[in-house]
Amino acid sequence: MSSSPWSHMRQASVADDIDFEIKGQELQFVEIELDPGESAVAEAGAFVWKDASVEMTTVFGDGSGDQGGGFMGKLLGAGKRLVTGESLFTTVFTHNGRGKARVAFASPTPGAILPIRLAEYGGALICQKDAFLAAAKGVSIGIQFQRRVMTGLFGGEGFIMQKLEGDGWVFVQMGGTVTMRELAAGEEIHVDTGCLAAYTPSVDFDLQTVGGIKSMITGGEGVFFARLRGPGKVWIQSLPFSRLAGRMLAAAGSRGGQSRGEGSVLGGLGDFIGGNN
Repeated sequence: MSSSPWSHMRQASVADDIDFEIKGQELQFVEIELDPGESAVAEAGAFVWKDASVEMTTVFGDGSGDQGGGFMGKLLGAGKRLVTGESLFTTVFTHNGRGKARVAFASPTPGAILPIRLAEYGGALICQKDAFLAAAKGVSIGIQFQRRVMTGLFGGEGFIMQKLEGDGWVFVQMGGTVTMRELAAGEEIHVDTGCLAAYTPSVDFDLQTVGGIKSMITGGEGVFFARLRGPGKVWIQSLPFSRLAGRMLAAAGSRGGQSRGEGSVLGGLGDFIGGNN
């Protein structure tokens, strides 16, 4: 493969250690190179093209191959995906021929595809519920309950984000321009809930109300922002899809005003709290 800012040469891992290259600027796609027998798993609708020797198989759950208990294990894996708002199924792409073969997946929105090797971040990444695009087979796609937030606000039920676990490569999609902040122990930042893309499990996360009532009513922002306290890494996106969609709808006259402070981490509940619905 030709070199690029995001290209990879293989190392030892439990997950299939795929080679890849990310191409494009604002509308990117990731091209994954597979050896015979290697597989990649992708979200429904991400597929762009593949070599003929790469076989597509739709599987129940996340295709990680580590779901014990036969059918019940697969049902649990699929149920986790359903809870995060994703399809019950994923697609596994396996190279069944000789030599090298390639398959490509694209992000559905303007922004960046970020390659993250989970082994370098403690084996896990917590991200917004629609961030996952593709991964090496062997990476588990689960859920992360944010219990503290909901305990304080809604009586004990945690809201949900995606949790990607394993030691292999994952490709997450983030909107607009992406920046990463590394927080020292005790260092704290506040992020619009829609602009929080991902963070490592060592980061302490909660919601915090903005200013006073006047700020909530006249400031044009949502009621809450995400409070993140180190140590750990935080990825921030400048253009969450909900903000882009809201402004397009507003420009089309289908609803008044702008959608700001979307609360995409909270989904529809965040929109309700933030006064966007």
